[in-house]
Amino acid sequence: MKIAILSRNKKLYSTSRLVEAAKQRGHEVQVIDVLRCYMNIGANNLTIHLRGQALEGFDAVIPRIGASVTFYGTAVLRQFEMMGIYPLNESVAITRSRDKLRSMQLLSRKGVGIPETGFANKPGDIKDLIDLVGGPPLVIKLLEGTQGIGVVLAETQKASESVIEGFMGVQAEILIQEFVKEAKGADIRCLCVGNKVVAAMKRQGAPGEFRSNLHRGGTAELVKITPQERATAVKAAKTMGLNVCGVDLLRSANGPVVMEVNSSPGLEGIEGASGKDIAGMMIEFIEKNAKVGKTRTRGKG
Repeated sequence: MKIAILSRNKKLYSTSRLVEAAKQRGHEVQVIDVLRCYMNIGANNLTIHLRGQALEGFDAVIPRIGASVTFYGTAVLRQFEMMGIYPLNESVAITRSRDKLRSMQLLSRKGVGIPETGFANKPGDIKDLIDLVGGPPLVIKLLEGTQGIGVVLAETQKASESVIEGFMGVQAEILIQEFVKEAKGADIRCLCVGNKVVAAMKRQGAPGEFRSNLHRGGTAELVKITPQERATAVKAAKTMGLNVCGVDLLRSANGPVVMEVNSSPGLEGIEGASGKDIAGMMIEFIEKNAKVGKTRTRGKG
C-alpha cells in the first residue's frame, strides 16, 4: 500500500516509528506537512497539492495533527477522505474529540463515567456553577488547551472565583471540573486500536504537580487495568468514533472517569512502558480495514 502520514515533523518519535513500521511491512510511505498542502475544490474535482505536485495514488492516510492546527489539518484530511482515501482516524472524529466540551457532552449522553463538569458564559453565574460541580478544590481548563497547558487547580472558593473571572475577562472558553483527590496526581492512559485496549500505562505527576502529562515532567510505568477501566476506555473511543486514540482515565471513588480522549496519542511513552509495537498494530489495522472509498465522509459531506 501507499500510505500518507500527515505530520509536521518526520523526526518526531511517533512519526518516525510509524514510518519504520510501515516500511517493515512492505508499504510505501510519505510524510506530508499538512500546513504545506493546498487544495483545489472544483465540480467533481478534488485534489491536494504539495510544492507544485498533486498528491495521488494513496491507499490510506494517518493523521498526526497537532491541536494548534486542528482546523486546517482536518480540512486537508477531509479532502483526502472525499477523494476516497482511507483515514486511520476520520476528520469528524478528530474534531469531535478536540472540542473538550463537545466530547464531555457526548460521553455523558452515552453513560461513560466523567468528572462533574460545568460550563458558563457570565460572571454572575460563577458561584452557582462552582456549587454544581461540588465546590473547591476544582480544576479549570481552557477548551483549547493541550499537554496540560491552560489547566489550573483552584483550591479555595476565592481562588476559584478569581481564576474563572480572569479567564472570562479575556473571553477564554473554559470548563470547570471536580478535582478527583483520590487519583493523587496520577492518571491512566489506555491506548486503543480498533476498539481494543492494546496497552495501558500509569502516568504520575511530578512532586507537587497535579497534572500527570509526561510533557510536564510526569513519569510513566506499566499498569494492570480492571475490566471496568478497559470497558470505559473502549466505550469512550467508540463514542468519539476514533479507531486509534489515547483515553485518559482517573481512578475515582465512583469508578473510572474519562478526562480526555486524545486522537493523536504519542507513542514514545506507551511503547517504552509496555514494550509493545503500537506503531505496528496501527499499520496492521490499516491493512485489515483500508479499502478504496471506505470512509463515511465520501459523498456525505
